[in-house]
Amino acid sequence: MAGPTTRVLAVLELLQTNGQMGGAELAERLSVDRRTIRRYITALEDIGVPIVTEQGRYGGYRLVAGFKLPPMMFTDEETFAVSLGLLAASQLGLTNAAPAIASVQAKLERVMPTNLKRRVRSISETTQVFLPQREPSRDDRALETLTKATEAMRTVGLIYHSPQHDPIARRIDPYGLVFQQGRWYVVGFCHLRGAMRSFRLDRISGVHLLADPFIRPDHFDAAAFLSESLMSWGPTHEVSLVLHTDHSAAAYFDNHSFCTDQLEQVEGGLLLNTRTDSFEWFAFWLAQLPFRFTVLKPDGLKEALREHANQLIASCGHASLHPIDMP
Repeated sequence: MAGPTTRVLAVLELLQTNGQMGGAELAERLSVDRRTIRRYITALEDIGVPIVTEQGRYGGYRLVAGFKLPPMMFTDEETFAVSLGLLAASQLGLTNAAPAIASVQAKLERVMPTNLKRRVRSISETTQVFLPQREPSRDDRALETLTKATEAMRTVGLIYHSPQHDPIARRIDPYGLVFQQGRWYVVGFCHLRGAMRSFRLDRISGVHLLADPFIRPDHFDAAAFLSESLMSWGPTHEVSLVLHTDHSAAAYFDNHSFCTDQLEQVEGGLLLNTRTDSFEWFAFWLAQLPFRFTVLKPDGLKEALREHANQLIASCGHASLHPIDMP
């Protein structure tokens, strides 16, 4: 989880931005309890930040004096990009990022002109970004540690939990990190195997920096390597389906490398032959397509689609409807 210093500073930024906030609201924004918020307020007071505490139904915390910075100027396009970036970051499985994201949002709003501040808040209140549900993380700080190691070009030690084998210690040179198909991956040189490998972060624990430096190959493309790896991994499954659309919709697949080179014009639409290591994720992705499709194989994907469709129906409160049973 995030360190207490980060959360204390996040409280300061939120109070500077909003003027006055109740303990319950602060606790919700930072994903902590109200007792913890009171400790953060005490910590701010201990370093000389003047805070007024008002009791009662409409009470809360506010600063005696704000810390003002010159207005930060953004274009409409920049404001939109930053706001969407923060929304997406909150869905990327960064367990310890909630207070940091709240702090960034508060900082931006505090220094923005009023009209842009209104637009940022409107986007955050009316726009949602949903990404596939991730596997539970074994190490909440794995992504942060691997990011530092990648930037500094330092070898890391870790424990990898393969579903086929017992946990095993590894030393890798992390060349890059990729978020694809609802999961984080690290790509790099594995000292145990003496070759390039890709590792899922939800199967990693105990990540720690080592003193050994490494040199990353020039122009290395982690995303391209990962896509090739996913296509060649044994546990992946072949998928074949017809998308009932034409190449005019090709732009929809620009961010899906597993599709762009696999589309073939056939009668009735585009034939897609690819692979996936998760029927559940692929069913989630298919459900978002703005056009019809027909799954040719495998049966495992059809079953995952049935399950996803039944969950959507149940969410509508139609429990009396019979579950979908596609052939």
